[in-house]
Amino acid sequence: MTERAPSAGPIAAVWFKSSYSGGEGNECLEVADLRVKVEVRDSKSPDRPALSLSVDAWVGFVSSVKAGGFGG
Repeated sequence: MTERAPSAGPIAAVWFKSSYSGGEGNECLEVADLRVKVEVRDSKSPDRPALSLSVDAWVGFVSSVKAGGFGG
């Protein structure tokens, strides 16, 4: 019989305000790095579901923002 290591369980999200968020409090994006995925939420509505992205998708998004691809 093969023994399995106990599961570490889900990773608790630690939310960080994005450096791309507006400084006036009305454009607040928070990000949680969960190692295998990245979650994004609106800090004004933390109880609503977060957007879950693969790490590769998040890296692509951030690269596009830095390059000016998502300007308003």
